[in-house]
Amino acid sequence: MTSTHAFWLAGRQATGEAAFDVTSPWDGRVVGRVSVPTEAQVEEAVAAAHAVIDEFAATPAHVRAAALDHVSKRLVERTEEIAQLISAENGKPIKWARGEVGRAVSVFRFAAEEARRFNGGDAQRLDTDAGGQGRLALTRRFPKGVVLGIAPFNFPLNLCAHKIAPAIAVGAPIILKPAPATPLSGLILGELLAETDLPAGSWSVLTVPNEQMPALVKDERLPVISFTGSDKVGYAIMDSVPRKHCTLELGGNGAAVVLADFASEQDLDWAATRIATFSNYQGGQSCISVQRVIADASVYDRLLPKIVAAVEAQVTGDPSDSATDVGPLVSEDAAQRVESWVDEAVQGGAKLLTGGKRDGATYAPTVLTDVPADVTLACEEVFGPVLTVTKVDGEDEAFAAVNDSKYGLQAGVFTHDLQTAFRAHRALEVGGVIVGDVPSYRADQMPYGGAKQSGVGREGVAFAMDDYTYERVLVLTGLAL
Repeated sequence: MTSTHAFWLAGRQATGEAAFDVTSPWDGRVVGRVSVPTEAQVEEAVAAAHAVIDEFAATPAHVRAAALDHVSKRLVERTEEIAQLISAENGKPIKWARGEVGRAVSVFRFAAEEARRFNGGDAQRLDTDAGGQGRLALTRRFPKGVVLGIAPFNFPLNLCAHKIAPAIAVGAPIILKPAPATPLSGLILGELLAETDLPAGSWSVLTVPNEQMPALVKDERLPVISFTGSDKVGYAIMDSVPRKHCTLELGGNGAAVVLADFASEQDLDWAATRIATFSNYQGGQSCISVQRVIADASVYDRLLPKIVAAVEAQVTGDPSDSATDVGPLVSEDAAQRVESWVDEAVQGGAKLLTGGKRDGATYAPTVLTDVPADVTLACEEVFGPVLTVTKVDGEDEAFAAVNDSKYGLQAGVFTHDLQTAFRAHRALEVGGVIVGDVPSYRADQMPYGGAKQSGVGREGVAFAMDDYTYERVLVLTGLAL
């Protein structure tokens, strides 16, 4: 019989009156059973977080940093166990799951380092005008209040880390809601946080069902919301609480541009391999996976067969097998949606070069060309292992094609030319431009977020810390400067 996993309420384990099963998208087996907090328990967690705001903000930096360091080290010690858990509940191939644990290790380590540096303050002389003689302004940052972190299923450990670690680093209490499909990884972080000396009310991990979230989102005691997920849900949250501070990390349909100067066989082999890998890793379920390839006409005919061959070389199968590159999507419903979008594109005139087949929750790595501009696949985020390839004439047409989207998360530009790189940085309406590689590259310490409908605000530890805090100025008078 499967034991029931408790949630974490104000630093302690608790169980509610109901529970739900977490199942593997690969074989349907029950991975775990998770308890659901009652409304009274949710209220208790919110009240505890609100009550500890001042205490937690005043916690010495070394205490917060030590807690973050502890979590980082414990993640290292339990890497294989946690990777297997991620793979089981998410369907992520084990090699990618191990990589995700490694990234979470870094996120907590970065946060510990930033916690030690945070809030030293910036001093500014005010005697630049006569009225400011003898005055000095000291500006420091303070938490805006309790953070409500809402995490998605596709990176069930690392994106929980990106909510929790910056909050602890600045001394902001946090209530984390992991995705219902993949809550076990977030609960593991609760286990590790419980081993620290943080104030009890400063964190909770609540497995709240999605349908109960509107009331929590609207609670005035939770002034900061950090959400990662779909644009539809993210903007619905923002619209429902217009006076709250919302950080929204939303969708994308990442483009990889291959320009005319990236033309040697070695160049094209590299581009094709990176494109194939990162259109399919995580089953394509990443906001910055490669969905669109935009290739200059001068390289298109040589690049396309290389991409198809590299995609066909991706190993699809059991996510627990270290040889597997592409596992299942998070559910059969998700795979059926991808299947319907590809079918619509083919019926509209697109050419299917490889893939296009579904087996339960698994969808074969797929490449299409000549995709009509008005089909769903061309306009929306596919969030599956599907890639479209388009031919363009020149840099201007390529950059215009990237920008012809409601999304603007990241773009990759394969070029050797430094001037082209800077033009891309200026021209592309995205949150990040990756030169010489795919849009899927993300270092967890760099600013990460989008333009247009890809979101608001930035993650990346130091940047999220800024998002969770505000400047407060202290003016000292009568000083001999």
